[in-house]
Amino acid sequence: MNPSGLIGILATVLFLAIIVLFGADSPMRFVDPVGLAVVVGGTLAATFMSYPPREVLRSFRLASTALQQERLHSAQHIEELVHISRLWIRGELQAVEKALTTVTNPFLRTGVQLVIDRTPDEYIQDLLHWRMLRLQQQEAAEAQIFKVMATYAPAFGMLGTLLGLINLMDLLGAGDIRGIGTQLGIALLTTLYGVILSNMVFKPLALRLERRTERRLALMNMILEGISMMSAGHSPGLMRETLKSFVAQIDDELSDARSGAKTANRPR
Repeated sequence: MNPSGLIGILATVLFLAIIVLFGADSPMRFVDPVGLAVVVGGTLAATFMSYPPREVLRSFRLASTALQQERLHSAQHIEELVHISRLWIRGELQAVEKALTTVTNPFLRTGVQLVIDRTPDEYIQDLLHWRMLRLQQQEAAEAQIFKVMATYAPAFGMLGTLLGLINLMDLLGAGDIRGIGTQLGIALLTTLYGVILSNMVFKPLALRLERRTERRLALMNMILEGISMMSAGHSPGLMRETLKSFVAQIDDELSDARSGAKTANRPR
């Protein structure tokens, strides 16, 4: 599992444990299966009404991927490009095709195949950019599903609270103060469940999926640069150093972007 994901899960569990253990005399007061069913069930029902089931299920599968340690193997792809480019410059077409069969990245494999098919560079750029745009749009839609769920959860938490308050009205006439207090506490729990699910589950998952897409697009841009250099006939040594600098610059820009976001969000 990704270290940051593990830290996040542990911090969430610790936070909830503190709430349960120190927020009330009895931890069981924070347990309401009916209220949790209202929030989770309502959120899932609204999500499946908003999106095709296939897209929702795919997003759930990606949620586990977002918490894992994903290695992009940029150094390996650089060496693959350099090796294939060296064979290509030597005119060893059969060796290029044999080396291409060992490439596991479909984006890199497609780009190299287009080069050895003598496809003009502008067409290669257009096709690969289209694939990058398609990936970005697809994964942005998957992250958007969790953002939508983050808006649904508090709403259904309020719905559960309203249902609890309606039941509370029946107790007011009877004058059962203890029963009124208990029912009011149960009613408010659904709002708590909605807030926790929204801000500690759905929103973090959406942000992690967006971060995953950002890194994958950065890798694809690096591969695209290497394909362009191979098509132009640049030396393998120049390609290696250029792509290493390209990866380092992307990492620096992503770090600067995160630092800038933290600075912008810091209260003044």
